[in-house]
Amino acid sequence: MELLEVEAGARVLDLGCGKGGNAAHLAALGVQAVGVDVSPAQLRAARERWGQTPGLEPHQAEAVAYLQAADAPFDAVYSVHGALWFTDPDRLLPVVRERLRPGGRLVFSQRPPVEGCYGCQASYIPRGPDEDPAVVKRWDYEPDLWERILKEYGYTDVHATVLAAPPGPRTVGTLIIQARG
Repeated sequence: MELLEVEAGARVLDLGCGKGGNAAHLAALGVQAVGVDVSPAQLRAARERWGQTPGLEPHQAEAVAYLQAADAPFDAVYSVHGALWFTDPDRLLPVVRERLRPGGRLVFSQRPPVEGCYGCQASYIPRGPDEDPAVVKRWDYEPDLWERILKEYGYTDVHATVLAAPPGPRTVGTLIIQARG
């Protein structure tokens, strides 16, 4: 909520909402939370767990297609290791900006890039025993390049930084990118 800089009553979009926990939390704080995810299984789990939450609106759709069809602007758009990591920024960033209210916030997080592995990366994700693995693409850039890309698409007040991992055995932090539309 603090990174999104919104108050109760705001209309907020979670791109790649997964099982809906983040959007449900915002809805509990009085935000009109719209969650979008491409996975029917994730949305089914979100509806089962959070379906009765006032102010929560889950949709099964691809991020760009949903935004192109959206009929009302958003006060903020965010993605927690979600669609803004797994969708070509040349396709997604312009349409997010079109759907943000002037001055609205875009905030997204992902893992920092592996040194030397930048741009579109792909990996195989295992599925069922009788299915080929799914191919998943993601876009990895250093913080300064994310800032430059967002500015090229007209975003302002752009900041990207790596938040260190919390104490414990894991050492990979989180890249957090923030901008205004």
